[in-house]
Amino acid sequence: MKIARRDVLGLGGGLVAALSLFRREVWGEEVVEIRMQGRADGSHVWFDPIGVLVMPGQMVRWINLNPGNSHTTTAYHPANFGRPLRIPEAAKSWASDYLLPDESFSVTFTAQGVYDYYCIPHEHAGMVGRIIVGKPEAHGGWMEGPIAGRRGLPDEALKAFPMVEEIMTNRIVRHL
Repeated sequence: MKIARRDVLGLGGGLVAALSLFRREVWGEEVVEIRMQGRADGSHVWFDPIGVLVMPGQMVRWINLNPGNSHTTTAYHPANFGRPLRIPEAAKSWASDYLLPDESFSVTFTAQGVYDYYCIPHEHAGMVGRIIVGKPEAHGGWMEGPIAGRRGLPDEALKAFPMVEEIMTNRIVRHL
């Protein structure tokens, strides 16, 4: 039996279409990876991407790809060294241990809202990130104006956070 090229291509196109439908259905279950990176000389460190949008129930995994530094991922939460609350009140705080190169840490986000986090040894260098889960509320929290959630943060950290609107429209914000 001879199979025509168009039959093979047709099957391939059907397979691609089926896979694209499958991908849409499992998007909320996919793991989003955030890389901890830095220059070899240690002069600059960052999370990449610095901002992500995920669905409730989705997992985020941080992996240290910086061969010369250890890093943490730590929620801005009073339970973590008395830091200001910059995650939803209903959310669970997190703090990884120091991650050596190629080590990772994961969190599953269930409460909708905006989550800010930082690297303990590099917060003063602006190594911070933002995760948006679902559609955040723009009222009654630190997202508006000069408020308590800004107090006590280093200037470099405050300048580094991507804007919520930027994350919502781009879905992922890469480090520049």
